[in-house]
Amino acid sequence: MLNASAPATTLVIGNRNYSSWSLRAYLMVQHCELPWTEIRLPLDTDTFERRIGELSPTRRVPVLRVGPTTIWDTLAIAEYLAERFPSLWPEDAAARGFARCISAEMHAGFLPLREQMPMSCRARDRQVPITAELSADIARVEQIWSEGTQRFAGHGPWLCGEFSAADCMYAPVAFRFRTYGVAPSGRAGAYLERLLGHPEMIAWDEAARGESEVIEAAEVGRNGSRARRPEVGTTDTSLAGRGDPDANR
Repeated sequence: MLNASAPATTLVIGNRNYSSWSLRAYLMVQHCELPWTEIRLPLDTDTFERRIGELSPTRRVPVLRVGPTTIWDTLAIAEYLAERFPSLWPEDAAARGFARCISAEMHAGFLPLREQMPMSCRARDRQVPITAELSADIARVEQIWSEGTQRFAGHGPWLCGEFSAADCMYAPVAFRFRTYGVAPSGRAGAYLERLLGHPEMIAWDEAARGESEVIEAAEVGRNGSRARRPEVGTTDTSLAGRGDPDANR
């Protein structure tokens, strides 16, 4: 916990319904029990365009501002917070190494998942074509969830034992899977339900349902039929180019 003389902390976020990177930073800050104030800038609005330049050098969210210090990348936010709150990464060295690897993998990869299954917390029963690339991303997430919860079960029920930044990095995928009907089995399925039941995930989800903004580019799959994963060697790129609405913020 911070002392009374600690500098003021502000987290700049986008829409809760759509901004997956904002969700990651929010969970990190909440896990650290860090007192903070919020600046919410709805994506793709005049308000966002007018204010983001004064708050973020990259014109993207999330942004963590601690006194005069500005941290504008989600993984950098994790490392910055972990310097003061070491529990944000697992205590066990092997678990910590795994957590950092899979967090970096999420930070840099899974583009088909982001593009073809944009986060929309309010949405249910959405159905999109499952391209070969998307299928591979889904399988990789399930593999990570299964491996982590099995390898580090002795340290706790989360992805690397104790709840950590790695869980924060994969939290938006839980909302995506719920929206588009992806239902992992076994350990991965149990972990999905555990993530969705985390108190801060529930709080974020409830706040998202109270938002009024709609980003049409993220509202995909409303009138399609549920697609099965394609056979090896087939692909469907009909949704290519429809991006995660905060992927470039």
